[in-house]
Amino acid sequence: MSARTVTVRVRGRVQGVGFRYWTQEEAERLGLVGWVRNEPDGSVKALFSGADEAVTGMLERLRQGPRGAVVSDVEILPPGVQDVPADFRILR
Repeated sequence: MSARTVTVRVRGRVQGVGFRYWTQEEAERLGLVGWVRNEPDGSVKALFSGADEAVTGMLERLRQGPRGAVVSDVEILPPGVQDVPADFRILR
């Protein structure tokens, strides 16, 4: 099983629609660790780490988002040094 860590920025109507809570639930369902947070520009940024197939599945889910969200873009950001938590959390 290969592991993968990605950081993404999700744009569209993704704040105020429960996007962070939905992301946490989906990530935990897939066995991923990481974090999600709202950004000042209206986007949502997240880090996912786990099995390659699970990360790929999460990226696919992000393109749809929860009911009420309108996702216009999911951008995979350049890799950087990241502290990966032991669970999945919502950052403030």
